[in-house]
Amino acid sequence: CSLMHDADFEIAVETNGTIERPRGIDWVCMSPKANTDLVIIKGDELKVVYPQKGINPIDFVDMEFTNHYLQPMDNVAQQMNIAACVAYCKEHPKWKLSIQTHKILDIP
Repeated sequence: CSLMHDADFEIAVETNGTIERPRGIDWVCMSPKANTDLVIIKGDELKVVYPQKGINPIDFVDMEFTNHYLQPMDNVAQQMNIAACVAYCKEHPKWKLSIQTHKILDIP
């Protein structure tokens, strides 16, 4: 990490939050999975795949994240999942919509 910082790079990671944050990381995005024990409870970005069985965004509302994102689950119900995310974000303005554009456009 120090070599990257010496070269003026910032270091970002995405994690499911089940292991401690390594030293020297500048940006942490946590994307929790159902039925896991979280050790990371604060960071820069929280990204919840929605709807996801066993996870409710309300369970993360008290965690210290700067940004809160809902990302539609990519499966056969994708359009319904997008609509559910949009509705949730409208009802809970703390959450913002996160879209994986390449999946919606079917770009491998």
